[in-house]
Amino acid sequence: MANRRSTSARKKVTRVVPKGRVYINATFNNTIVTVTDDQGNAISSSSTGAVGFSGSRKSTPYAATVAIEQGLDRAREMGMRAADLYIKGAGPGRDAVLRVIRNSGISLGMIADVTPIPHNGTKARKMKHG
Repeated sequence: MANRRSTSARKKVTRVVPKGRVYINATFNNTIVTVTDDQGNAISSSSTGAVGFSGSRKSTPYAATVAIEQGLDRAREMGMRAADLYIKGAGPGRDAVLRVIRNSGISLGMIADVTPIPHNGTKARKMKHG
């Protein structure tokens, strides 16, 4: 007799997260959305590539809109009502983000721009002689 595992599926644990954070990384080639709880544990994530766009269509505001909607839908299923927004980067999805979140029904507590800005930058190139 072969030792068989039980065929009953494990019950999926559904968490209720009323407040969280939404991180958006808007590069020129892609827009990545990560929704976390207050401790920083990821609840859902999405990107323009994961939604089904590829190539130059991935870097459009419409693709970013679809990706953000998908990420927020999963968070709303877990009961998210309020969130803080952290935007990073300067891509085309940046402006689409605010429009989608305002219409999503999730109330925004804070909007922070966490785009890295160099204070001094890298060392300048050597002068050319000639």
